[in-house]
Amino acid sequence: MILAPLASAPLSDPLLTELTALYASNHAFHTLTGDFPDPEDIRPEQVAAALAQEREHPGTEILLARSFGRLIGIAVTLAHHPDPADPDPWIGLLMVDGRLHGQGHGRLLASLVEDRFRAAGRDAVRLAVLANNPKALAFWTALGYQVVDHREDLQHGRPCAVLRKDLSTP
Repeated sequence: MILAPLASAPLSDPLLTELTALYASNHAFHTLTGDFPDPEDIRPEQVAAALAQEREHPGTEILLARSFGRLIGIAVTLAHHPDPADPDPWIGLLMVDGRLHGQGHGRLLASLVEDRFRAAGRDAVRLAVLANNPKALAFWTALGYQVVDHREDLQHGRPCAVLRKDLSTP
């Protein structure tokens, strides 16, 4: 798997088509989040708008995961949480093509993101899992993340579990 930052240039049509297919393959997740009006019909302009909104936050990095030349995942990371009391970087989104779930791609993508944070000298990482998503909670806890808090997300006020992982050892 190759992980590369999304260029800051406008999205090309072929890349936007790939990203839309990736998002659309995860309609069950988007049904839980409510981020798209119709999770069964995610459109390129909606994906472009969602990524543009992510890019607005300082310290955000959008990482594309490719394997055998095909886009198989995306990770959105934040170097710093908006709460100045929170010292850790965050994984804001980690999504793998829905047709590839259960094949280890999510685990590998998470590991590569963690390695990037380690290389940047960070010693822990956090993320939030929606309370209505036990499958995601099981995924992250299996990777060694521990629940450290319960609170609402900043954007939509949805109940979440906040998880943290110590990065001092790979």
